[in-house]
Amino acid sequence: MEVYHKIDESFDCRAMVSVSRTPDIKKLLRDLLFQINKSEHEMSKEWEMEQLIPTLRDNLKDKRYFVIIDDIWSTDAWKQLKSALPANDNKSRIITTTRIRDVAKSCCHDFVGHMYEAMPLSEENSFKLFFRRVFSSEDCPKHLMEAASVILKKCGGLPLAIISIAGLLSNKSPTVEAWTKINNSISSMIEKDSPVDKMKRILFLSYFDLPQHLKTCLLYLSVFPEDSKIDPRRLIRLWVAEGLILGHIRECMEQLGENYLCELINRSMIQPIKIGADGTTVKICRIHDVVLDFIVLQAKEENFVTISNKFRRLSLQSGFSEGSEMPKASKDLSHLRSLHMFEYGSLPVVPSEFAKCRVLRVLDIKVHPEENYIKHVGHFCELRYLRIVGGIRELPEHIGKLQHLQTLHLEETRIEKLPASIVQLQKLVHLLIPFGVPLPDGIGNLQALEVLSNIDLDRASVKSVYGLGELSKLREVGIWSPKPDNDNSGEDHRTACISSVSKLVKFSLQSLRVEGGLSSSDGIASWMTSCGFISPLRRLILYDEFPTIPSQIASFVNLTRLRITVGGVGGLEILASLPMLQSLTLDTNSGIPNLRQVISGEGFQNLRKFYFQSWYSVVGLMFEPGAMPKLQRLKIFLYARWQLVVVQGGLVVGLNHLSALKSIALGLDCNGAVADMESLEDEFRAAAVSHPNHPTLEIRK
Repeated sequence: MEVYHKIDESFDCRAMVSVSRTPDIKKLLRDLLFQINKSEHEMSKEWEMEQLIPTLRDNLKDKRYFVIIDDIWSTDAWKQLKSALPANDNKSRIITTTRIRDVAKSCCHDFVGHMYEAMPLSEENSFKLFFRRVFSSEDCPKHLMEAASVILKKCGGLPLAIISIAGLLSNKSPTVEAWTKINNSISSMIEKDSPVDKMKRILFLSYFDLPQHLKTCLLYLSVFPEDSKIDPRRLIRLWVAEGLILGHIRECMEQLGENYLCELINRSMIQPIKIGADGTTVKICRIHDVVLDFIVLQAKEENFVTISNKFRRLSLQSGFSEGSEMPKASKDLSHLRSLHMFEYGSLPVVPSEFAKCRVLRVLDIKVHPEENYIKHVGHFCELRYLRIVGGIRELPEHIGKLQHLQTLHLEETRIEKLPASIVQLQKLVHLLIPFGVPLPDGIGNLQALEVLSNIDLDRASVKSVYGLGELSKLREVGIWSPKPDNDNSGEDHRTACISSVSKLVKFSLQSLRVEGGLSSSDGIASWMTSCGFISPLRRLILYDEFPTIPSQIASFVNLTRLRITVGGVGGLEILASLPMLQSLTLDTNSGIPNLRQVISGEGFQNLRKFYFQSWYSVVGLMFEPGAMPKLQRLKIFLYARWQLVVVQGGLVVGLNHLSALKSIALGLDCNGAVADMESLEDEFRAAAVSHPNHPTLEIRK
């Protein structure tokens, strides 16, 4: 991944996918298409490989492309993927990685490539990696150098072994005695082991050094397929639902889950792959496949997954079908506590047997609309977590019987209306639904609710809208509100919307996403003014356009993330005054060319990420000395579909004034404006090269 972002040569498009041992080739092809042509990806949901492969070839045949295909395990998988990658004369580049020499030879043969065999780290680089992980620098206390040398010799230059043992030592006292004890725990035979056996020994040592609560949380990751990108919020909710985090106050349990995740990351058992603008919040994580192999084996040995041939936790991944995954003797599901389906397919039991899962706590499944497993969900009286992916359009009314349900995740379904009994779920904390589902009557009964996504106020009664304002624990909400010209947007309805949003913003809300009337200029002015005093709101996403930046935003002094769309330039001093702001997405729809947003040296003192989008005509940027002193990531996307007019003096001026800049991403959607696009690319390359920090540059077209 680091190589992917560091290569700053000019490519028309670039993409990266990870294959794994049990690849879904169709999904991988769609992932490639998404990175190359998002509009065609949207149309490809029902396509088969016979449509995906020629579409990819057509998109790539005239382009200079850069593609990384990571972790290939078979020549068959490579042959299917390579058929979508045309050989051309545009100096395109393909990088593949594999652990199997025959696969590497096949990749080289097909594209006349060069095979590079990764070697163990040198002694010098081993020390650097080890010390950076233990001490956050390349310096080591002199009294530990000898112990470090002995430990690193046993690691044999294997990066994962070094990181794992360093993660273990980072939680120990930095004394010779403590390090010697760890060294003695590693068998002296390890130096004669194969690289795989070295890793197993070190992982075994790291695992058994974990306290019991971290062991069980780590073992739970064995339910995820290889190379899964895991949302930490989902993982923590699963830990809580399974009872792996002890406690009685749910808010404290989720905070404890965050602490557990951080500790497993610090011990190098889990890898963060996407970090938030604050530099600490983990957005996406994964588990290294070598570590995954280890914990899958450990989970089986410790009966974490099965007990006496009766299933406790079942993870159905690629290739399962009726009866293929479970022996006949194991069809008794009465002990099943969690069921995860990561691929579409029929459950390997008949629906009547599925109904016997009376102790089920977690149900995370993919289902087709015609399958009738969901109708049995009311029998699972112990259920804490329910996530459904698929084309179902309704839930059974008896879902209201699930009095222990904490998470109901339906965002990837086609649910159009929630059953009336939903408001009986007194312990429901997270309600995630598809866009446009109306607010149910009696929503005020859900007093435990903290997260509510994609709710539609337009089709809700005035009483229900007022009920929304009674959810005193709500921390995160995404709503669509009626615009003034809608049929249901009478004064009473509008008043109810403003009243409820104002209440939430005033007392408990930390994240608000609004589209429709409430995010218009008049709407936002009304509910912002009604708030009255300092709000705890930290994240505000506004999708509708404002003529200018509303002055009321300055009162939200706790905001760390903001997205806003404006019709012109100016007014940035309002946003610059927000003392906690770390991430800003600014869209401008100005139809007047040759304008420039000027960012002064005052304000934006904590901003780490700035995403600037310009529609219809190009609006330039000027960074004055001292501007955005902590900015690390700058992203610019231009949707100049009709005409590209470059602002006089260059699109971006003063880039060298961004003293903390680490990365630049430039996206271009400029039909026919080839010459201007090339000059823009050259402008950014020159700015990146001349910048004192030499930030990475990624250009997408």
